[in-house]
Amino acid sequence: MYHRFNEHKYPSTNIQMDVFKKQMQIIKNSNYIFSNPKNFEKNFNIPKTNKEILITIDDAFLSFYLEAWPYLKKNKIPFVLFVSTEPVGKKGYMTWEQIKEVEAEKFTIIGHHSHSHEYLIDNDNDFFISDIKKANEIFLKNLGYIPNLFSYPFGEYSKFMSDYIAQNFNYAFGQHSGVIDLNKDKFELPRFPINEKYGQLKRFNSIINSFPLEYEQLLPLEKKLTIENNPPNFKVMFFKEQDNIKNINCYSNELNKWEKSNTNFDNNVLTIKFRGSFKPRRGRINCSLNDDGKWRWFGVQFPIKEN
Repeated sequence: MYHRFNEHKYPSTNIQMDVFKKQMQIIKNSNYIFSNPKNFEKNFNIPKTNKEILITIDDAFLSFYLEAWPYLKKNKIPFVLFVSTEPVGKKGYMTWEQIKEVEAEKFTIIGHHSHSHEYLIDNDNDFFISDIKKANEIFLKNLGYIPNLFSYPFGEYSKFMSDYIAQNFNYAFGQHSGVIDLNKDKFELPRFPINEKYGQLKRFNSIINSFPLEYEQLLPLEKKLTIENNPPNFKVMFFKEQDNIKNINCYSNELNKWEKSNTNFDNNVLTIKFRGSFKPRRGRINCSLNDDGKWRWFGVQFPIKEN
């Protein structure tokens, strides 16, 4: 997941173009496949014989169009551009004409990223629905259709939000790190955020060579935390036939401090006893496993409603 390109004032969402080009070259040299998002739905349930890498860009910043788009177009590298409709045409953002230029290529699609790109989870459910419907109207007016891939702003969602998105879209992406596999929730798909801090080539190479850490179910289903459910009752149910599962290591940032999690295993069920509550704005858990030399990974994000 990318946002800005060569906008050095925003290191948390920016990537330098020289680094981005090297990252794309690493993917090419790896013999992995750039996943064409036009085929994402059709091929989702087909077992893969080779790993696919899906490039996504959020927010439709003008720097993407000016810096990254010429390179991606020249090299025909597929990607999804997730657009929030409210800022389109404003300073620092792409126009509808530019968005339609990108959309016209055979290796690109436009995704839905809400209207306002606000912290939607801080508002009530009616506001969330109205925000999505407003974006739908604008997409219909400008593109003639409503995109069927969705990206949650800031990767934040409640169970109500993900249930609503599941009824109105085909797939949805968060901002929790991990590798997609057939058992992942289609409306809580992970992505690895890439920026100046987390875009070093050594880390990038590690990311694209990681494998999914599969599980049967992850609880709680409600990811939004409030005073009543913070910290959450966290459980992961793994498949009985999974190998080396007890080699798993988890790290979490409760009390605003990243530390190794206090994990417990019982009959292929992993639980975490948290040191305390997660602090606003987001709680995170990342788990990894060395499976006979294959590094497997999944992450979870818990947005915390501001009081």
